[in-house]
Amino acid sequence: METSEIIKKVRKIEIKARGLSSNIFAGQYHSAFRGRGMAFSEVREYQYGDDVRDIDWNVTARFSKPYVKVFEEERELTAMLLIDVSGSLDFGTQHQLKREMVTEIAATLAFSAIQNNDKIGVIFFSDKVEKYIPPKKGRKHILYIIREMLDFHADSRRTDVAQALEFLTGVSKRRCTAFLLSDFYVEQSFQQQLTIANRKHDVVAIQVYDKRGCELPNVGLMKLVDAETGHEQYIDTSSRRLRESYRRYWQKRQSALKETFAKSSVDTISIATDEDFVKQLLGLFKQRG
Repeated sequence: METSEIIKKVRKIEIKARGLSSNIFAGQYHSAFRGRGMAFSEVREYQYGDDVRDIDWNVTARFSKPYVKVFEEERELTAMLLIDVSGSLDFGTQHQLKREMVTEIAATLAFSAIQNNDKIGVIFFSDKVEKYIPPKKGRKHILYIIREMLDFHADSRRTDVAQALEFLTGVSKRRCTAFLLSDFYVEQSFQQQLTIANRKHDVVAIQVYDKRGCELPNVGLMKLVDAETGHEQYIDTSSRRLRESYRRYWQKRQSALKETFAKSSVDTISIATDEDFVKQLLGLFKQRG
């Protein structure tokens, strides 16, 4: 992609994402993803009903009457974007490619984060960690992230979510909010790694899919190419039995995925490429708020 074309796309995504994070998600993000703990703020005289465990004994001794520590929510967060850059994201038959929607969602989350003075970092992954961008604050940092999302070329086209989750657990020492964005086109289980990551951090899974991935159209002979393995095969989509078998396969995969998230206590949403992701994100925020 030419540099001038990338700049135009970055600017277009920035305008949309900033608008959404400012006008629609203002306040929702804050309530959905709270600070990592309580920070000491001040001391005041003890009042009836105060927790005796909050008494500051040094100040109490100095003034010969009880004082308690006052705490307030420690607002600053670190948000990590775990972004799938495998080959299966380069697919879309509806409004846009899955990769394009993932980029818009990630950019919107990033601008929502910096409005709350949070740091934002990125882990690009395929079947390995392709690139790690350490968390920082500011618009310049986010524009760099968006540019990388638009022009990033992964070494591998396969997917291994477990590798990304293990890396997150190892690299992020303090608790963070981690948004896992993928189509979850995976065969191997990642439940153990997800459970471990979610115990240490607050993991949210966002699945992006294309409606054509749910069911086959009745268009006769069709060539299918696996975007991750390169395997090709011809199928006869005029066969009702074949179309029904494929639909059941998709439903089985989705059920297994939902079970993985449920067992790991991870909040999740699924967004189709022809849907409005704003409505889905707002629903997620309100659910958590």
